[in-house]
Amino acid sequence: MSLRILLVRHGLSSFNLEHRIQGRDDLSSLTDVGAKQALATGEALRGLTIDAAYSSPLRRAHDTAKALLAAQGSSVDLKLSDDLLEVDLAPWSGLLSSEVQTQFPQDYATWKRSPEQLQLRRADGSEYAPIPELMAQAQRFLDGLLAAHDPGGSPKTVLVVGHNAILRCFVLALLDLEASGFRRLRLENASLSVFNVSPGPAGSASKPVAVQIESLNGTTHLQPEVCGSSLPSKGPGPRMLLVRHGETDWNRQGRFQGQIDIPLNENGRAQAAAAGEFLRKVSFDRAYSSSMSRPRQTAEGILKHHAGVPLTSVSDLVEIGHGEWEGRLEEEISAGWAELLADWKRAPETVQMPGGETIHDVWDRSLRGWNTIAASLSAEETALVVAHDAVNKTILCALLGLTPADIWAVKQGNGGVTVIDYPNGADQAPVVVCLNQTAHLGGVIDRTAAGAL
Repeated sequence: MSLRILLVRHGLSSFNLEHRIQGRDDLSSLTDVGAKQALATGEALRGLTIDAAYSSPLRRAHDTAKALLAAQGSSVDLKLSDDLLEVDLAPWSGLLSSEVQTQFPQDYATWKRSPEQLQLRRADGSEYAPIPELMAQAQRFLDGLLAAHDPGGSPKTVLVVGHNAILRCFVLALLDLEASGFRRLRLENASLSVFNVSPGPAGSASKPVAVQIESLNGTTHLQPEVCGSSLPSKGPGPRMLLVRHGETDWNRQGRFQGQIDIPLNENGRAQAAAAGEFLRKVSFDRAYSSSMSRPRQTAEGILKHHAGVPLTSVSDLVEIGHGEWEGRLEEEISAGWAELLADWKRAPETVQMPGGETIHDVWDRSLRGWNTIAASLSAEETALVVAHDAVNKTILCALLGLTPADIWAVKQGNGGVTVIDYPNGADQAPVVVCLNQTAHLGGVIDRTAAGAL
């Protein structure tokens, strides 16, 4: 890790509570719950050294940042940036969401369906596109951040406190995604998202930095009294929870296990039990796992609190076949396939495993298995799916709008929990509600094994 970016949305505000459009007006303030959320987020980050901190100047974000840093114990100077201002929805500011829906039905429908296409009119009569403008603003902030904190330099942790829309656009800019991905993301009040940024592949002008999502929209650090639940609330449509299996001895050793059927080790069984306790209050209707033992054992650990939920094995969800690399440590692979291993790290989509699979093979079958499950769910149902590192990464890349070339952009910790909603049905665009939540395993920073697939 060269540069760690901590993204925090401000705590619950008065306008959030009233369901009013706030935009970049500064009429809204933190509620008592919002102030508690800021303190809880700061407490969750204790033990980290924060080297720099940035906030929107709007008071709901500024007050969140100040309270967070005080609770965290940091004395770093807080810098305010206009590039972290919230989306400009001036014609709607102060109105209830229901009033906007009634007074501007077509524009409101566009905002909900395709916000990047929304056109509004300023007081001077000129038209503007709020989300494309916000994307440019997010890119400007990102460029300045990377210029000030070189990912190729000494390791640093930077805190960024902002608002729902600007932080979504910042995430899209980090991942080099289009504004059309805006509704694929969800960010709760006082949520924590963690991104790791390092120098891009040597000689690549098109990819000067490599970005990894360590976690997205984490709320597990918030106590029920300031959050209401360990996971963001479920809306209309089916929900799927994607979990990576617990640790194995080969994960711990950094050995490529692939389709060799290695069981959980003692720590892996404890991780499965912790995930089960974390998800105890979730109501599951069905459960699925890869047909291999390590995800099945993990699923069984979770389902101990959910008697009667059937567990179905899905062969499409088995781990990538590493072929001749399976059972080997990285240094052993490097001795025989140095160039191919380097390609696997640099451009995984180009690699044919010796006697094994390509990432495209895994992409096709894992999505086939995932989409089959999604299509079988009713709007009220929630399903548990437990699989593997490469399988989960291909699924999540597809759901985020990334490609097989981007699998290293998604982290999957052993026992980590991801939530996907389909608010408009399984045949429509999903929402990545939260990704790789590992707080139930010992903190908001993922400290699970970094071993091979």
